[in-house]
Amino acid sequence: MPMSGDISLKTQAQIRFLKKLFSRYAKLYPDFSGELIQAVNGEKDHSTVVNLIAANVMENLDDKMRLLETDSLQNQIDILIDTLTNELKLFEIESSIQKRVFSKVSFDQKAYFLREQMKAIKNELGEDDDDDDLAELSEKIDSTPMNDEARAQAKRELTKLSHTAPGSPEASVSRNYIQCLLDLPWEKNTRDQLDLTRARKVLERDHFGLEKVKQRILEYLAVGMLKGNMHAGILCLVGPPGVGKTSIAMSVASATGRKFTRMSLGGVHDEAEIRGHRRTYLGSMPGKLISNLKKCGVMNPVFLLDEIDKIGSDYRGDPASALLEALDPEQNSTFEDHYIDAPFDLSQVLFMTTANSVETIPAPLLDRMDVIHLGGYTPNEKLEIALRHLWPKQLKENGLTRSQVRIRRDAINEIISGYTREAGVRELERQLASICRKAAVKIIEGETTVNVNKAVIEEMLRPRLYLDTQHDKQPQVGVVNALAWTNYGGDTLSIQVAAMPGKGNIDLTGCLGDVMKESARTAHSYIRSRSAEFGIDPEFYKNHDLHIHVPEGATPKDGPSAGIAMCLAMVSAMTGRRARQDAAMTGEITLTGRALAIGGVKEKTLAADRMGMKMVLMPRDNEKDLRDLPEDVLKRLDIRLISNVDEALRLVLAEGK
Repeated sequence: MPMSGDISLKTQAQIRFLKKLFSRYAKLYPDFSGELIQAVNGEKDHSTVVNLIAANVMENLDDKMRLLETDSLQNQIDILIDTLTNELKLFEIESSIQKRVFSKVSFDQKAYFLREQMKAIKNELGEDDDDDDLAELSEKIDSTPMNDEARAQAKRELTKLSHTAPGSPEASVSRNYIQCLLDLPWEKNTRDQLDLTRARKVLERDHFGLEKVKQRILEYLAVGMLKGNMHAGILCLVGPPGVGKTSIAMSVASATGRKFTRMSLGGVHDEAEIRGHRRTYLGSMPGKLISNLKKCGVMNPVFLLDEIDKIGSDYRGDPASALLEALDPEQNSTFEDHYIDAPFDLSQVLFMTTANSVETIPAPLLDRMDVIHLGGYTPNEKLEIALRHLWPKQLKENGLTRSQVRIRRDAINEIISGYTREAGVRELERQLASICRKAAVKIIEGETTVNVNKAVIEEMLRPRLYLDTQHDKQPQVGVVNALAWTNYGGDTLSIQVAAMPGKGNIDLTGCLGDVMKESARTAHSYIRSRSAEFGIDPEFYKNHDLHIHVPEGATPKDGPSAGIAMCLAMVSAMTGRRARQDAAMTGEITLTGRALAIGGVKEKTLAADRMGMKMVLMPRDNEKDLRDLPEDVLKRLDIRLISNVDEALRLVLAEGK
């Protein structure tokens, strides 16, 4: 009977496996009750188990008939095992197909369903602000007179915004971009007040002096009036600090009835400051040009680009190159900011720029501008500016009135001569502000009126900063005054030469540049070539060293215009002839002793006047520049035009020792 025992064990194993398959199958379908699963698992009779499972699993009548026609229990169990195994495999395949189908559903479709659900929720709550906002933005885009490219960009972003979840970062980027386009002053302009008489009155009211500058601006405005628009070029106001470059630009805006906006370019190194950032960057925004126009709200303001000579460049780009398109009248009608990514018309903007020097302005940028030079002020001009503008301004800012604080002209002259040595008037204004503050203290302490005259200036400020002593004006050996030009106006340099026993060496000190050192060597070679005429021993150069020094050694100095002064200082030191200290000079020297023309005549001459010089020597080729000098300066200074060193020697060096 072992055969019968084997069959019984095999049947039991098949029944157990069949029950497990049915349990897995029943759990996949919610239609099967727990009681049925328990009944199958608890049934001991094998035929009953087969009948229960077959009745609940087999749906096809033919399959059921085939099972009933099978006379062997073991064969019936095999049929059910095959059926359940196939059903489980089919279920796995269906599940796999469903996963693939759902994985192909795009994010936009999911977002669509989510948005529809959110809309339904908001409708139930009575909240439908997003739809209203999008509709309002669409209406604004249609009604704003932007160009076709900008409108297309705005529509594209609006479509993107409508398909984006309201709280997502992408929605914020799109909304900010659309709002930026809507805020730009498309076709919004102020009406130009083209009245030359009014413009002249405004310039005269706001500025004293600067006659040539004001005349040039009136010419500029006159051309614009004849053309019917102000597209007459780009003005670049060049001059030392404090001479009124920015205030002139503001006066032009006032004279033409335009709004005024200003952008400082000092220290700007990033090109994105000018042209903006791409919208793909986090925190992107338009450039300063577009941002300033958006703030002032019109397409045709007076736009001042301040300190254009101090613009820089590094690995972040070249801002000067980015300005080329904006300042070129042939291109700026289609200027493209990286953030806006659409053309924007800058041709109606009246651009003006300021600089202390044209030397550091890139040539392509300088070529697009009309340069107007502003020199420094004379003492008389500073006095009038102080009385008409600076003093009333400081009284107002310090809460004072003219009846409370009275200042005399001699007091202002004392401040100008003893406390300021500048081309502009900023330091003068600071000193007047200091007087107002001290006067305010006295008034609070009980005084009703404060009178400011020359006698009390030292008490209210401090001891005189600049002393005009006669000691400094006495003739000296080896010391000659030279005139120099700087970004801050003209200045005087003391060229000092000492001759001492040695081996013929030349020492140059004072932080001198290469060009200035070359001027010293050129002057030395010229003197050696004419030693006999100057009365210098030919052996002098073998037995003596020369030390050439320019004080204020920490300040860099360069340029060829000190050549004549260096030559005279060396001749004075070698011959022992004393040099006048009330004379100053400028001019480049050649190996033949000729005096060559130089630049910055007005600034240098005004510096000589400020320093109390009596005589100024300059190359004869600079005679044409004298017409730019104020009349009062020409009366105070004895200006001598020289062609060569010999003429300078006769005027400056005394005969004998």
